[in-house]
Amino acid sequence: MRKPELAAAVADQTGLTREKASEVITAFTDQISAAASKGEDTTLIGFGTFNIRAREARDGRNPQTGATIRIAASKTVGFKAGKALKDAVS
Repeated sequence: MRKPELAAAVADQTGLTREKASEVITAFTDQISAAASKGEDTTLIGFGTFNIRAREARDGRNPQTGATIRIAASKTVGFKAGKALKDAVS
């Protein structure tokens, strides 16, 4: 499901216009991004938790040449599904 389809589904369920539903979704994702940029977790009880995960520096290989390269340490966003979401998928 892409954002326009999600906005349409939210609009149908809530009675909002598709434009307003799209604004709500954008505001929601902006707030999760802002929290992540500050290093904060975002927990939606029953749905899941967005958290920051640190990856340590490591060695890798260039698949074309076989040469060893150094991959720098980085941070990424992770998601852990909540119980209600897991149950809905099962």
